[in-house]
Amino acid sequence: MIKLIVGLGNPGRDYSATRHNAGFWLVDLLARKLGANLILEGKYFAEVAKVKVAGNDLWLLKPQTYMNLSGKAVQTLANFYKIQPEEILVVHDELDFTPGTTKLKQGGGNGGHNGLKDIDRVIGKNYWRVRIGIGHPGDASKVAGYVLSKPSLDDLIEIERNLDKVLSVSEELIAGNFASAQKILHTK
Repeated sequence: MIKLIVGLGNPGRDYSATRHNAGFWLVDLLARKLGANLILEGKYFAEVAKVKVAGNDLWLLKPQTYMNLSGKAVQTLANFYKIQPEEILVVHDELDFTPGTTKLKQGGGNGGHNGLKDIDRVIGKNYWRVRIGIGHPGDASKVAGYVLSKPSLDDLIEIERNLDKVLSVSEELIAGNFASAQKILHTK
């Protein structure tokens, strides 16, 4: 069962509509769906919400440390509530997938994603990930500017469709029914 859902992104109005904030977008949508209010909690370096799902506590977390230090918020909350890596789901933007592609996996490499690198550093790699495709600019030297820019309207529509797809399987994800969720998430 998932006890902590982390959306990766960068805090602040300047970044709110950028591709790199796809994880934040999903956590905001999930909070709305669950009737939760995200509140800035300095001791967790994040916006957090706690809700009951099927009688169990579920934490939603949006680190406010900027992407490169996302692990600080994850580690602080997870350690305090004794949440194991396999009980954590991290939602993030994925350069290797086109908009319209979303995948679920446990563990593995970080693909150069700085938020994942920092989380790997502090809790290891055994957590679950929802990878929201944002596309690639085609040139590695353009990646930083690309992820920190707004998606085109067509790309945004595809990203939002995938966020809706993740929301549609949120109960399965939270319950740990990953095979069932993968069937839907991995189908175009």
